[in-house]
Amino acid sequence: MKVTQAEIVISAVKPEQYPSELLPEFALAGRSNVGKSSFINKMINRKNLARTSSKPGKTQTLNFYLINEMLHFVDVPGYGFAKVPKSERDAWGRMMETYLTSREQLRAVLQIVDLRHPPSKDDVTMYEYLKHYELPVVVIATKADKIPKGKWQKHLKVIKETLGMDKEDELILFSSETGQGKDEVWGMLQKRMK
Repeated sequence: MKVTQAEIVISAVKPEQYPSELLPEFALAGRSNVGKSSFINKMINRKNLARTSSKPGKTQTLNFYLINEMLHFVDVPGYGFAKVPKSERDAWGRMMETYLTSREQLRAVLQIVDLRHPPSKDDVTMYEYLKHYELPVVVIATKADKIPKGKWQKHLKVIKETLGMDKEDELILFSSETGQGKDEVWGMLQKRMK
């Protein structure tokens, strides 16, 4: 898909703040600093619409990005090692759970994992949570440019096994640097928008 328009429309913390349009939505979940913002920026051909940070825990709200007036990307707070008080992390968890389990426009959760490392305990917990609630999930293994092409399959196998993915579950190799997997992701999104 050629992206001609992309903007952040709202940073929400509760349902009454969510956009009212009935457009398909795709949530982006991943541990803190895994590269969700870089993923968004690559997908929409922008350098810094989604702000990246070397400091974990930058995203603290549900950030709704309107793409081509056709769909929303929803960046949710990263899970894992963000250095924030437990009470704040708990509030993020409740905010995410409310969104993920009640939003009718949600078509799939794109769970971003780092191809270089086996999924963390938090990655496994998130994947199991999504499967438990029967939420459609597509795993995006990012940072493919950091690993030699000949080792991709080995790393993908580790991700599948660690998460306990079924054969029919989608796993897409991606790189925010090279654009690897970008067309495949757009193809998957367009199929799920119907």
